[in-house]
Amino acid sequence: MVSHAKGYRTPFARVRGRGGVSGVSTFWGQRVSGVLAIPLTIAAIVIVVAVLGKDHQATVQILGSPLAAVPMLLFVGVSVYHMWIGLQEILTDYVHGEKLLLVLLMGNTLFSVAIAFAACFAVLKLAFGV
Repeated sequence: MVSHAKGYRTPFARVRGRGGVSGVSTFWGQRVSGVLAIPLTIAAIVIVVAVLGKDHQATVQILGSPLAAVPMLLFVGVSVYHMWIGLQEILTDYVHGEKLLLVLLMGNTLFSVAIAFAACFAVLKLAFGV
């Protein structure tokens, strides 16, 4: 019978199940979201430049159109996802305490969800004129 005592396990056995598969998915998630962020960032900049110098009514009209709201929502979603994965990788690489890492990872997720919710709420409020 094989003993699973911590002292008898190899270093590979100790890290197995702690992100081996998710490392590939986060790697590709970071790359794909980075590539998607390029045209969406350009679109967001074009939209922001289009509303510069406009009065409130014109700004609401521009940002409320589907041609502006959809790219802005996609920009928010992709950017927040990219930020979430990037900060998660930084935390897992540089924070060594398990409890602190868990708290920081939960904070990262909460912060990312809050930012995405607030930004999407603002864009949808403009888009639907509520």
